[in-house]
Order: sequence, then C-alpha cells, then structure tokens
Amino acid sequence: MESVALIPHLFRTEYSKIVTVLASRFGFDEIEIAEDIASETFFTAAQTWGINGVPPNATAWLYSVAKNKAKNYLQRDNLFANKITAELKSAASDETMEIDLSSQNINDSQLQMMFVVCHPAISPESQIALSLRILCGFGIEEIADAFLTSKENINKRLFRAKEKLREVKIKIEFPLHAEMDSRLSAVLTTIYLLFNEGYYSVSQNKTVRKELCLEAMRLCTMLVENKTTNKPQVNALLALMCFHASRFDARVDDEGELILYEDQDINLWNTGLINKGACFLNFASAGNNLSKYHLEAGIAYWNTRKADTNEKWEHILQLYNHLLQVAYSPIAALNRTYALSKAHSKQEAIIEAEKLNLIGNPFYFVLLGELYTGIDREKAETNFKTALSLSKTDANRTAIQKKINKL
Repeated sequence: MESVALIPHLFRTEYSKIVTVLASRFGFDEIEIAEDIASETFFTAAQTWGINGVPPNATAWLYSVAKNKAKNYLQRDNLFANKITAELKSAASDETMEIDLSSQNINDSQLQMMFVVCHPAISPESQIALSLRILCGFGIEEIADAFLTSKENINKRLFRAKEKLREVKIKIEFPLHAEMDSRLSAVLTTIYLLFNEGYYSVSQNKTVRKELCLEAMRLCTMLVENKTTNKPQVNALLALMCFHASRFDARVDDEGELILYEDQDINLWNTGLINKGACFLNFASAGNNLSKYHLEAGIAYWNTRKADTNEKWEHILQLYNHLLQVAYSPIAALNRTYALSKAHSKQEAIIEAEKLNLIGNPFYFVLLGELYTGIDREKAETNFKTALSLSKTDANRTAIQKKINKL
C-alpha cells in the first residue's frame, strides 16, 4: 500500500524533472521519447515496488532507472543516432552517454524548458497546457479538468503545440541577453495566466484549482532564485501571487460557493504568505521599471490589510488608476469601481460602473447589484437577477440567489 500512495506523489514532483533533463539531452524534437522514458520509469517502479517494497531512497532509484533507460535508448536507436551531433557519434563511452540528473542540471533544464513552452509561436492556452504537462507533471485528465474540456481536446492541443515548436526549430536553452526581457515577459504572462486559471477557475475540483496556483508560484520562485531571471517584475509577480494565495481558503466555502471580499473571514487569511509577499514586493522595488505586476501586487497588498479604512481604499483606487494607464482591462476597470465606492461613494461608483457596460459579464451585474443595495432595491434586484442568468456555475448562482433573498 505504501508504494501505491507514494508513486502519484513522486510522479507529480519528479516526472517533470526527468522529462526536462532528457529533453534537454535529446533535443525538443524527441520530447515524446523523453516523456515515454519518464512514464516507463514510473511503470517499472509500480511493478517493482509492489513486489519488493519501496527502496530507501525512492527518488534516487527513479533517477537511476531513468538514466539506464535513456542510455539504452541512445545506444540502440539507429534513427536517433543518425540525428545526434558528430561529437556524440565519435564517442561511445559511458561518460558521453551519461544523463545528468543532478539538482543543478534539473533546475537549469526546467528553467530552459520554461522559455520553450512559453514561446510566442504557440497560443497562450497551449503554453499553459504544455507547462502543466511538461513542467508540472499534471496528467491529461487533470489538465482537461482545469480547462473544463475533454482529454481528447487536451491531447490534440498538446500535439499541435509540439508540432508548431518543432516547425520553428526551437532549442532548449536560455534566450540571448538581447532577447531575455521580451522572452521573460512571455514566461511571466503564462505563469500569471496559470495562476489565474486556478484562482478564478469555475472548475469544481478544489484540489486541481489550488495546485494550479501552487505550481505557478513554484515556477516563479525558480525564476527568482536564478540570477539571470531574478528581475524586479518577477519578484512583483511572485508577491502578487503570494498575496492572492493568502486569501485562497477564505474565498470559497465548504460547498464551493464563492465568498466575496467583504464577506471573507479574515482569520482564514494566511499571514505567512502575506509576509512572504511583502518581502518579494520589497525586492521588486529595485530599478526604475514599473510593470503591471508591481501595480497589481500593490493592490493585492492593500487588500490584505484587515482594517477597512478610507486610507486603504484611496491607495487601492490610485493604484487602479495607474494600472488602467499601464495595462487597461475591463476587469481592472470593474474592480476600480468597487474601490471607488469604498473610497468615495456608491453613487459615484454607479456612474463609473454603468459607463463600462460589460453586459456579458455576470460579475459586472453582481457589482451593480451591490452598489444599488441600500440605494434602489428594485435596481439592485434587477442586476442580481441578470447576473444570475449569466452565471456559469451552480456555486455562483447559489451565492447570487442568497443576495437576492437578503434584499
């Protein structure tokens, strides 16, 4: 039973490490071979450990088996032998065939793979799917659940993304210094979207939703810990995710219903993550560039301040004003109107909110319902009912219906 419980955990933590190291060794053209060898390694573990028990150092055992399988592949596959470099062809020693699964090479390989799967040649959705599969070790079913689609669709998406990356002859390496900022920007966007996929997901699978956020934070932490990629905007994004994650358990109740900010139990906020986010936000202050991640992290920081003061909301409002100038989005504009209602008045916020006219967004009508509550009961109810008709999940519909019942 011990091996049955341990293997899924090790698959999540070690599969991606084995794949990225082998892919770096073989080249991206042979990514499926790397995935097959990693999968075969875990299949061998399931068979062997079920009979002989779990070895004292299970991770080292997996690495040893993966190395041997990779060496056997390199030695026997003539098709691959015709593709590898002359340097490899000229030497057949064990040293040449060595697969480096040291912690440093694992870390470097995963960082390099990050820049591969976040290449602008493929769509953001494909970048996230590839990240989940190759960098995070998610199964196809888990990815399908995260995207609310079928396993068949995810398999097709992954296949097309890999083919596209082969077409552009992608190399697994760090970008040149001149390209680093633009390529890093794409990586940060993917990590940001990956986190949002978990934090704002309509999936009912709480475990997958939370793990998406944790994986995004892990990938960003790897960037912070590397000298080449430890930039202020990277620290700002990690700070942003820490602040948001600190309120993760307070956002959803036991039935999976979304709890709005003003109704959250602040005792459920994770002060450790809040303090960690503050440290990264401090590191992000180096340099002169102000990214959208800096501004969003600042907003998220003030949202972790428990006192509901005018000073707090005025800070948040000014940060939203700046954010809309740097990176306008309808959702940011919508959130700004809530801050405006808290810093100034509901009446002023209603005027600004109705200008947005986000008629297809249920949260737009939830906000209008909130703003009209206490001012015009009929308009509040009308907006809540519109939000109810647009909502896509049972949990959100239940939460909105409770607001209607309270009127």
